Amino acid sequence: MHRRRVLAGGLGLAATTAMTGAALGQSLPLPEGMIAPLPPAPQPPMVPPPALVQLPYQITPYEVHVFPDQFRLYWTMPDRTAWEYPIRVGRGQLYEEGEFYIGARKEWPSWTPTPDMVAREPEKYAQYAEEGMPGGPGNPLGARALYLFQEGRGDTFLRIHGTDDPATIGRAVSNGCAGLVNDQIVMLYDQVPLETRVKLYPRLNPV
Repeated sequence: MHRRRVLAGGLGLAATTAMTGAALGQSLPLPEGMIAPLPPAPQPPMVPPPALVQLPYQITPYEVHVFPDQFRLYWTMPDRTAWEYPIRVGRGQLYEEGEFYIGARKEWPSWTPTPDMVAREPEKYAQYAEEGMPGGPGNPLGARALYLFQEGRGDTFLRIHGTDDPATIGRAVSNGCAGLVNDQIVMLYDQVPLETRVKLYPRLNPV
């Protein structure tokens, strides 16, 4: 189908004038009573959706594997496939490698900062040290949390959890936890049961 474009003389002249004014950087007068529109709000960063990917080698199915340098988390499946999630990780020495297991799972979890977090940034966390923060929008743990435990140690205070700040994905900015945007942690949470093995790999490129 051919699209026809019709410009009457007056309309064509108006369009030409507007284009000329814009090219010269001039502000065109608005019709009386019309309010200038606000500039568009900045768009949040785009976070890639989870993807089912082919792995280069076999990893035991139904485990969580975190690669900090790639800012990627994998929920492994049979036949050398895995669900790949973009994440953020712990900054500096707060990132902890090792083997863990999922010792607890919570929806819209409450949150209390650890003593170390309060000591590092009292101006930010001291107000929540006693009573914590109830679950809900704005809570640092987001919509879901998977709690990392170790044998003989119990709760490590490390979490795989949600965040409402997509700008942090792909960065080493957290207090040690792995973070996913909220809609994606909901998907991962529904896939990963209690007792699941979790492997956090060493950081090869120090930040």
